[in-house]
Amino acid sequence: MNKITIVGAGRVGETTAQFIAAKDLCREIYLMDIVEGAANGAALDIQQVDPLFDYDTRLFGGSDAKLMEGSELVIVTAGLPRKPGMSRSDLLETNINIADGIIDSVMKYAPDCLMLFVSNPVDIVTYYAWRKTGWDRNRIFGQAGVLDSSRMASFIAIETGYSTLDINTMVLGGHGDTMVPIHRYTTIAGIPILNFISREKLDEIVERTRNGGAEILSLRQNSSAYFAPAASVTEMVDAIVNDRKRILPTVSILEGEYGHEDIAIGVPSVLGRNGMENIISLDMNDEEMTLFHNSASIVNKDIDLLKQLKNL
Repeated sequence: MNKITIVGAGRVGETTAQFIAAKDLCREIYLMDIVEGAANGAALDIQQVDPLFDYDTRLFGGSDAKLMEGSELVIVTAGLPRKPGMSRSDLLETNINIADGIIDSVMKYAPDCLMLFVSNPVDIVTYYAWRKTGWDRNRIFGQAGVLDSSRMASFIAIETGYSTLDINTMVLGGHGDTMVPIHRYTTIAGIPILNFISREKLDEIVERTRNGGAEILSLRQNSSAYFAPAASVTEMVDAIVNDRKRILPTVSILEGEYGHEDIAIGVPSVLGRNGMENIISLDMNDEEMTLFHNSASIVNKDIDLLKQLKNL
């Protein structure tokens, strides 16, 4: 890609810029933030790393929305971060209002771009952007399942002692307490996970995964997670920029898949040059479908609240 804009120069935004630059995934990265100087300073700091990490990406920062003009991909990390004791849904009204202005600017200055949302509650923000823009669903999607799957894989590696390179996980559903880890698609070197650990231990890992962000927040107090979220976004960007057709759990708009429509929720999706190019329909058993439907019902409650707030 020639140009990627990241809206929000907080810790997730600037770390995402650093990771994308270090992988040489685009020619220019523009960091935007409403705080004067924040984006400029972050861009300059990251730029000065390029001789050490051997990348040629050029970074720019500012607060003028016109900076995003001509962007092929806009990544939205801006929003109020969680504080200890807050759920992702607690951020809904504030972060939807923040997203409103960003979406308006994207439609004005980068009407042909793809949009990748990170801001919480990511399922609802992604859905709102799709409704507000009227764009095809392939152009608007969110990051959640890649992060949740990575967290779960890391916890399995810690428990078993085996390499993370051989661990594959699949976490679907809403991003939060109702995420749906699919045990049957969790493997080590292709071998089902229950050959290595007990169901009870796996349930403990699932619970820790659900609370992965909250655990970091409670420990750090003054910051939520940002390294793993930024790396997860970069994984998705790599799939898009290099047209890899990777199957990654992505917050996508459903049009009847998994028995749901008019909803944004995490499902296995094909990511390539055109964004979210296809949704993979997994063969799920009754237990898995029950968990997925329950997760969807929670997301739908927030969507109903969104519709009341925005008269959708």
